[in-house]
Amino acid sequence: MNQLIKYVESVCHPQSEEKFPSFKAGDTINVHVKIQEGSKVRIQQFQGAVIQRKNRNTAGETFTVRKVIKEVGVERIFPLNSPSIDKIDVKSRGRVRRARIYYLRGKQGRAARIKELR
Repeated sequence: MNQLIKYVESVCHPQSEEKFPSFKAGDTINVHVKIQEGSKVRIQQFQGAVIQRKNRNTAGETFTVRKVIKEVGVERIFPLNSPSIDKIDVKSRGRVRRARIYYLRGKQGRAARIKELR
């Protein structure tokens, strides 16, 4: 019984915290993603603000990153334990008062800025 509990905990609580730096909603991160094109594999960077993290401390944890390209908002959802994620760099820490900052979707320009944590 005790072995079964340890097995379930190891599956449900992956060791992703050691693999990637800690980040939360409001932080600006740079995600290095492996892209397969035919037989070639290249790394593409996606830099933006973290809007949310879902299912924390589980094997199915995901996070959403948002960036604006030519006045068009682009959001991408990444599974944290995906083998396609090469690395994550935290560019800046943001100071927000919510865990899910969906209100950024309705704002543009200076209104969409996030204060930096000092």
